Amino acid sequence: MKKLFESKTYHWSLFLGHISVEKILKAYYVKKHKNHPPFTHNLFRLAELSGLDIDVEYSDWLDEITSFNLAARYDDYKKEFYKTCNREFAINWIEKITILREWIGRKL
Repeated sequence: MKKLFESKTYHWSLFLGHISVEKILKAYYVKKHKNHPPFTHNLFRLAELSGLDIDVEYSDWLDEITSFNLAARYDDYKKEFYKTCNREFAINWIEKITILREWIGRKL
């Protein structure tokens, strides 16, 4: 995520940010339930199924970050997302992604 940001590939940077949050949520799910995580990219749903006690702000962040998965991968959304992903937008969301990853990581 950070290397892509440094190369100014902001939209893919945020896509990988989504993937990194998804993976840590799935790790938390496995730790808690001792079973395979659900097949979903919806971060809020993963947090919910994992039983994480999550506040409204983090819930909103998870919903927005989930959209980075769709926006970076599917042609219908790519162009608009690419336009949205300027340096400031990416910095803001990378900071939030980092906060979420650290918060979930402390629970592992």
